[in-house]
Amino acid sequence: MERIMQALASRTDKHGNPVQIGDEVRILSISMDSDIDDDEREMFEFMLGAICEIERFDADGRAWVSMWWSTGEGNATTSVGLATHEMERVTSHCPKPSA
Repeated sequence: MERIMQALASRTDKHGNPVQIGDEVRILSISMDSDIDDDEREMFEFMLGAICEIERFDADGRAWVSMWWSTGEGNATTSVGLATHEMERVTSHCPKPSA
């Protein structure tokens, strides 16, 4: 339960702005395993700087985004979970307080 509460509290971008599902974020960095294959590494590196919509949060508070690719063999998708320091909010879908 404590881990879930910490994850909910950490739903912010690099600048401390709150983020939620539906917000668009710019991918600033991606943590990759050292044993990742070259094709996957290339797709993740291509995502750097891209603007993607947050689809969900996992139990650790990472914001999951996806990017679609057109390949010679059809379409492909790459998804990645971003930590707070790996993204910055571009647009928010948070409701504005009424005046």
